[in-house]
Amino acid sequence: MNLSNYYWHFQSVIPPKICDNIITYALQKKEVLARTGAYDSKKLSKDEVNNMKVKRNSDIVWLNDPWIYKEIHPYVHQANKNAGWNFQWDWSESCQFTKYKLNQYYDWHCDSWRKPYEKGPQKGKIRKLSMTCQLTDGSEYEGGELEFDARDYEPNMRDESKHKVQCKEILPKGSIIVFPSFVWHRVKPVTKGVRYSLVAWHLGDPFK
Repeated sequence: MNLSNYYWHFQSVIPPKICDNIITYALQKKEVLARTGAYDSKKLSKDEVNNMKVKRNSDIVWLNDPWIYKEIHPYVHQANKNAGWNFQWDWSESCQFTKYKLNQYYDWHCDSWRKPYEKGPQKGKIRKLSMTCQLTDGSEYEGGELEFDARDYEPNMRDESKHKVQCKEILPKGSIIVFPSFVWHRVKPVTKGVRYSLVAWHLGDPFK
């Protein structure tokens, strides 16, 4: 699917105090190693952990508190309208508080799955809109760049220097980026400091 807008941004819309509250709240909870879909629901061996870390290496905490959704939902709705996507959605998964420490990253991936969820309250739904909220200011760390690859070109024409887009709009603390969940993106390795972000996925019925 080709789009006019591959992401929509709102800079510095979540107050610093709210960002700090989310960080403090999340850091009080037990963090777990972030997983990719292939390793999502099983006990991992040491080799499997190492293989997974080739693609993704970060630590996360799951949050599903109503006060957090209250802060982010208006911007997801507004981005969906402003960008011209107008996707139907009616469910939000748990928010993922992500900690990118030194040398941690998440290589190229998209958030959508190959088929709708098969169980739970999200049964029959698919991920349609992804949201990332910047909880730390870009001046507090180095590296950790959020990049997009629209992939709306012929494979033999791929030139990463031309086709990847670095999302600098997210750098100010409290900024929000919303994008279709099928858009490819990555977080490059953090080279100094720690980057905290909040990610959430918004689901709806399969596209028709």
